[in-house]
Amino acid sequence: MKILKWIVAIVIVLILSVYVLAFTGIGNSIVAPIVEGKINEATGLDSKLEIFKLDMSSIDILLQLDSDNSIAIKGSYSLFSQSFDLNYNVMLNKLVSLEKLVQMKLNGAFLTDGKVVGDMQLFNIDGKSDVAASATSYHVELQELNPTSIIAKIDDADLASLLYILNQKKYADAKLNLDVNLKNIKPHQLEGDLKLVTTDGKLNVAVMKKDFNITIPKTDFKMKLDAKLKGDDVIYSYLLNSNLAKIGSSGTVVPDPLQVNSTYALNVQELAVLKPITNADIRGVLNLSGNVKGSQEKMVVDGISDIAASKTTFEAILKEFKPSSLQAKIEHLQLQKLLYMIKQPHYADAVLNMDVKLSSLDMNNLKGDVKTAIKDGVLDSKYLTKTYEFKSPMPKTTFNMTEVTKLAGTLADTQVDFNSNLADLDIKSAKFDLKDSSIVSDYKVKVHDLNRLYFATQRKLKGSIVATGELKKAKDLDLTMLSSIAGGKLDAKLHNDDLKANISNMQTLDVLDILIYPKIFKSKVDGVLKYNLAQAKGTFDAKLKDGEFTKNQVLDLTKKYAKVDMYKQIFVGDANAKIDKENIVALLDLKSNTSAIYTKDTKLNSKTQRIDSNIKIIGNNNPPLYVQLQGDVNSPKVTVDASAIEHERWAEAGKGTPGDGAEFDFYEPYHGLDRQKETENV
Repeated sequence: MKILKWIVAIVIVLILSVYVLAFTGIGNSIVAPIVEGKINEATGLDSKLEIFKLDMSSIDILLQLDSDNSIAIKGSYSLFSQSFDLNYNVMLNKLVSLEKLVQMKLNGAFLTDGKVVGDMQLFNIDGKSDVAASATSYHVELQELNPTSIIAKIDDADLASLLYILNQKKYADAKLNLDVNLKNIKPHQLEGDLKLVTTDGKLNVAVMKKDFNITIPKTDFKMKLDAKLKGDDVIYSYLLNSNLAKIGSSGTVVPDPLQVNSTYALNVQELAVLKPITNADIRGVLNLSGNVKGSQEKMVVDGISDIAASKTTFEAILKEFKPSSLQAKIEHLQLQKLLYMIKQPHYADAVLNMDVKLSSLDMNNLKGDVKTAIKDGVLDSKYLTKTYEFKSPMPKTTFNMTEVTKLAGTLADTQVDFNSNLADLDIKSAKFDLKDSSIVSDYKVKVHDLNRLYFATQRKLKGSIVATGELKKAKDLDLTMLSSIAGGKLDAKLHNDDLKANISNMQTLDVLDILIYPKIFKSKVDGVLKYNLAQAKGTFDAKLKDGEFTKNQVLDLTKKYAKVDMYKQIFVGDANAKIDKENIVALLDLKSNTSAIYTKDTKLNSKTQRIDSNIKIIGNNNPPLYVQLQGDVNSPKVTVDASAIEHERWAEAGKGTPGDGAEFDFYEPYHGLDRQKETENV
């Protein structure tokens, strides 16, 4: 019996303790700091419970989040029936100070008040607000703390004010009206409707220009959304209308599990206005329409478009909202309009057709092929001449191209057939790895008429050339080139900026013919060119054999003064040159059985086509004849110095010497009194 009394006493003490702690002023003063600490811990704010009164039937709480924001709750409740009738007042006068709590920056104020009535099984919230300068009222019903119905009405909300609250710039002004009447939002039991109407919309032209560099005309817009909820279905229609774009969509959506059966239409007069949404820096007109059908597991999106004046159709399959496959056909696309859309210069006019069949869009496991054909292409010669600063106009250039790309894994294997009236390019296989951006490609280039490249080379050339080779680009760039040219072969290799070219058995007459230089020397040439593209510096070393001179004024003068006919002699020798941009310093050393021709430090400017050369000619072991070439390489001024020969003739005739004691050297010409000179223009 004593034990029972003790148990009853303990229970009574516990009940009294709980009552005192929970429902008396003394208890409230003890509990309040504990509750306040938990709130501060959860919100990260230095909040304070200014009022905390709780008794058996009423509650009065004022939570001061900070000096500018507070939440008040006051009303009655029943502990045993778990029912309540509470009034609330949320006064957030300075949203910016609540960034830690809401995890985003907000501006302005948000005020709302209302009533919560019911019990834990079912209760209603009724309230009102003036958010974004609107007249807003709402009614929410909750069962077991889950919303089951929502009725809300927002009249004349100001879009600019709403953007300000959400810390967004004033991209537009408009009035928003929202009418929500969702009687039942339980899954599979949807019932109700929703209407959103936007009126008096105006885009802020100045802000769009400043933030997105988009220049748009004065733009008015309006928007309307109607949605009806019935069972599992949301039946909707949407229309956005403005003088720049018209966007519409309608159909049925089942939220859970997701099913979509909708149509869409997009008519945009200026794509630039969509940059804030699409983040795509494009412009121009776009008309697009099509259908969206399917589920999250598999959704089919198809459409038609007149992009860049084309006839375009496509069908894309999405799985788990990720692109899985694509088929598209583009016909008669105008290349110049596409370049305009993507903000590229007007490089060319052309008609483009494309056929795309990609069964896998997984970037690690691509599969399919893309076929492209370009016809009626014409390069914009005037623009290219100006942009690349060609000194003479680029000729009218027409072109066409076919290209087939096969995709497998991360590899794109492309075949190209490009033809123009300047050059042809054929590629049988260009393998591009999307993973590491490396490329391995063969190529064959044919230039039909080298002289048509004058605008780029700034020198007249004759003939044609065909070159083949391989291009490799990974960490380093490697390019090979093989060509049969000038009766011989060219074998060149480029490693990054370093070029090495081997020539073998080239015919000098053919080379001079290509360069449109006077064809004065016939020979076979073997040589090596080493050249750095970045520094524009290099060397050239060559061997000449079976050399014979053709008719030229220098050897005519040699025959006149030295009495030697070098046209009948066969020469061998060396040719060397140092190249520094357009400046070339050359050495030539030719020998026959009885004669020699030597020049050192010959200066040639490939840009100005100017030459400055001193040539030493020895015929049949006679004293040397000195010839100087200066001026235009195609028609130089020729000066002949025959003083050494005349010196010997004076000695043979017993007349002494024209300059006793004077020794003649090629680099320090003899200046005897009877020195013979003759200057002629070749």
